Amino acid sequence: MSKIISFSADGTFADNLEDLILSSGYQNRSRFLRDAALHFAEMQTRGELMSMKDDEVVEGHLVIYFQHNVEEKLLKIRHSHHLEITSYNHSCLSHSHTCVDVLHAIGKAINFRDAIDQLRNTPNVDKVSFISAPVRDDGCC
Repeated sequence: MSKIISFSADGTFADNLEDLILSSGYQNRSRFLRDAALHFAEMQTRGELMSMKDDEVVEGHLVIYFQHNVEEKLLKIRHSHHLEITSYNHSCLSHSHTCVDVLHAIGKAINFRDAIDQLRNTPNVDKVSFISAPVRDDGCC
């Protein structure tokens, strides 16, 4: 059930809100404000991966773009006991001539940071990104 929420904002922010929404790719003001509030609250509570407490348990996706000859390093990360890899996908991107692996993982922030550092310092790894999953107390799963 939807509820109407109103708030006050300074004139400059209010004047630029629609442009901000559109430039962010949203077509719905309510969804933009909802997502912005949830993202802000999560960043205030948990922070980015690099600033989280070492023992904070995190779930999300590691996305690794690479050239061949990196598979051994990826295999070590996938089979380590530091991160629980629950899903793994490999694709060859024909347009960019790049391989990409996506690993869904759960583990401590320090272990994600270590894996990212290892990968970033590996020859033929082009890019490493981490996308953390939002944290909820309940939901569909």
